[in-house]
Parts: sequence; structure tokens; C-alpha cells
Amino acid sequence: MTHSQEPSNTPQFSELGIGQNFLDVLEANHFTTPTPIQHQVIPAALQGKDVVGIAQTGTGKTLAFGIPMIQRLALNKGQGLVLLPTRELALQVDHVFQQVGKSLGLRTAVIMGGASAHQQMQSMGKRPHVIIATPGRLVDFLEQKKMSLNQIRVVVLDEADRMLDIGFMPQIRKIMDTVPRERQTMLFSATMPPAIAQIAAKYMSLPLRIEVAPAGTSAANVEQEMFIVDKSAKIRLLEKLLKESPGSILVFSRTKYGAKRIAAAVNRMGHTAAELHSNRSLSQRKAALDGFKSGKYRVLVATDIAARGIDVTGISLVINYDLPDNSEDYVHRIGRTGRAGRLGKAISFATPDERANIREIERLIRKTLPIMGLPELPPAPAGPQPALERSPAGRGSFQGRRGHRSPGRHGGPPRRRH
Repeated sequence: MTHSQEPSNTPQFSELGIGQNFLDVLEANHFTTPTPIQHQVIPAALQGKDVVGIAQTGTGKTLAFGIPMIQRLALNKGQGLVLLPTRELALQVDHVFQQVGKSLGLRTAVIMGGASAHQQMQSMGKRPHVIIATPGRLVDFLEQKKMSLNQIRVVVLDEADRMLDIGFMPQIRKIMDTVPRERQTMLFSATMPPAIAQIAAKYMSLPLRIEVAPAGTSAANVEQEMFIVDKSAKIRLLEKLLKESPGSILVFSRTKYGAKRIAAAVNRMGHTAAELHSNRSLSQRKAALDGFKSGKYRVLVATDIAARGIDVTGISLVINYDLPDNSEDYVHRIGRTGRAGRLGKAISFATPDERANIREIERLIRKTLPIMGLPELPPAPAGPQPALERSPAGRGSFQGRRGHRSPGRHGGPPRRRH
């Protein structure tokens, strides 16, 4: 696998081999200067090379693979396939493809759980140029012989490490064994665990490795702070921070049960809050995200389904109410703020027994997180309060978690609900 260094002088889109019709669309959509991942991936992908891209969310990956995929399909016919871990990411990628391809006649089909299978089959009947799918629903259709992948010429595995984290490795293998051998494959991942390297070795042909930021690099323009706080005082610390912090705020809970209770508590505090997790229907999740983007909700309380599935500019503060299950997700969470060149801030709550988890995060991001002194907190409400921390399973440490989560958090079959 060859390795490409990031050059110092970023060219313009017009220097990357992109067709004039695409350049006109990019200009009309105010895409002016390619990001580092776009500037390195697009020329190689336009040549039909297999690519492994190591890059965080928010780096412009969708255009990096979308432009070459659409342009090559227009020249060589066939279909493209984009695999993603969550519904939110599938809809987000479809939005970008429509943004740059609709005026060129591009047809897409989104295949994902939680939405009408009948409507999805209707969209497949219109012979889409690109299929954008989550692995679970796509494999369901393949097993039911409702669709064929024999016209696929370009495959993209986006957020590959996240797909493995939530248990999609068996489905990915089945899909990759089903698509034609003669194809172009592009894989994008924020980290490069051994399982990702194995996928690259098995399903890709001499891929070019392009890394625009070291794995685990946290956003440079995000100020990070940590509070050591007892579990019982977390909600009061959150109340104080919400009162003192302006702008829109994204709060991460480790569990969907916690997210529901935190959102209810934030609403009781007098703020507008919505919840985003896998227990919500697709329409509820879309309403929460749209409301957060529009300002209807000032606070969005989410599980890690949103660590990579939210593309919202202008989030002023990310609060990790709970530390994530694995340290890499810390990087994705705080990357929701400080986007598009803006400054951002991330504040994390850790209980006294989680100091080892803090050190794990610090090793990954290669910096020490400042531990802040607890401010004076609002008084605790009188009477018993519902616990905000309960979940069906214990936390555990980061050690040994990555790459071993395919059965889902509580055992049983792999989770497909994303």
C-alpha cells in the first residue's frame, strides 16, 4: 500500500481533472477550494485507483469520493454503491450527491432501515446511478432477492471503523463478496484498526493510502476541558453550563435511556431540547436534527449515533455528559464543534473512577486535558430524583473494546437499527 504525503500548495478544483460540467456545479454551490482530502483523493479516484483514506468527519470526504464516482459512472456506465453505518449519514450523503448531481440528471436510491421498504424498492425500479445504503437493510434485500448488485462498478465504504464498531462486518463481507470483482473500491475511516487493514487487503487492489490527519488527531481549534464530578452532581453541573454558555449546544449521553432523561431534565430547566438516539423513529430523528439546525431546539441530547452523523455548523459547545465507550469516539464527538474554521469548545464530565479513561483519551489525542475546578452548583432539587445514569449494562473500560463489539452492546445478533 503506497502512502501519499499532503502537499503544501492546495490546487483549485479546476486542476484536479474534474469535468467542466462538474466545475460549474461546484462554483454554483460555492465550493471554491478543495479540502486536503478532496485535493488528494479526487485525481487518484478519477484514474480508477483504489483508495484508503484516513480522515475525520467534516473533512469533505463525501465530495472526495462523490465527484469521481459520478464522473466515472457517466463515462463508463454501471452503478455506484456507498455503504454507511447510520441512517443520518446515508441521508446526509444523499443530500450532497443531489446537491452536485441533480442538475446533471443523477438518480440516487437510499436503502436503510426505519423507512418504507416499498418506497425504497420503487426507487430501485427507477434504475438509480448510485445506491446509498446501510449494510443491514441492503443485505435484507439481497437475501430476499429483491435487488441485484451485478451492475456495481464503484464501491465506497465510508466510516468503515464505525461500521465495524456497531457489528456490520458480516454484512460488509456478504456485500463485498456479491458485487462484481471488476470494480473500483474506496474506503474511508478515521482510524486504521487491524480489521480495516484486513478488509483493504482482501477486497482492494493496490490501494493508495491517503492520510490527511494522524488517526486520533483532535480538532485544533476546539478548546477542551474536563470536570471530575460525582454522578449525582452531573445534572446540576449541566444546568450551570447551559445557563452560562451561549449558542447551540450538543450533549452526548452514553445510552439512549440517559439521553431521554437528560433531554427531559433540560426541558424542565427552561431550555428547548430534543433527543436523538436509536429508540427514536426515523421521522423523530429527522425532526430533532432539523429543529436543532434551524434553532427551534437550542440543545440536542444524543448518543454516539450523532458523533459522526451530524453535519451542523455553528455548534458553540459540545458537552460529554458521559465519556464515550471508546476513546476514538471522543475525537468524533468534539469534532462536531469548531467546524468550517470556527472556534469551538468541548467540556467533558468524568466521575472520580474514570481517571484511567481520561488518560486513554489523552494518549490518543497526544495532549493533556485541563481538569477544571468545580464551580458552585445550583442546589439539588428536594425529594427523590430519577437516576440519569442507569443503563442495562455496566461501563467497562476502553481496553479491549475496539474491534470486539460486533454482537452489539448486550450480546445477541448484530445491531442493524442505525
